[in-house]
Amino acid sequence: MAFIDIDNMEFYSYHGCFEEEAEIGTNFRVCLRMDVDTSKAQVSDSIDDTVNYLSVYQTVKREMSRASHLLENVAERIASSVLDEFRAVNSVRVKVSKLNPPLGGKIEAVSLTIEKSR
Repeated sequence: MAFIDIDNMEFYSYHGCFEEEAEIGTNFRVCLRMDVDTSKAQVSDSIDDTVNYLSVYQTVKREMSRASHLLENVAERIASSVLDEFRAVNSVRVKVSKLNPPLGGKIEAVSLTIEKSR
C-alpha cells in the first residue's frame, strides 16, 4: 500500500451560502490523499501502472469549477469523481479549505475533510 498526496492545490471558485460569494468568489485550497497499490509501478517505472497526477488534478479542477453552497458538497463530488474515474484508487481523503472566509473576523481558513473508499 502507498499513499499519493497532491497538496495545496489552489483555485478561485464560487462556493458559499452568501450571495456575495456566488458573485465575487474567493480562494480555496484542496489537499488530496489517495490509497493506491503502487507495487507494479515501483518495479515497472511506468506511469501506466499508477495514477496519473495530472489527470487527478484535472478532475479536482473540474469539480472546483462547479459552484456549490457547501464545502461538504464540493468535497463529496471530488471524492466520488476520483473513485469513479481512477480504478487504482482504493480510498481517498479530500480536504477543502475556504481561505479568508467572510465570517466577520480575521480567519485564515475554514476546512472540511472527508474520506471515502470503495
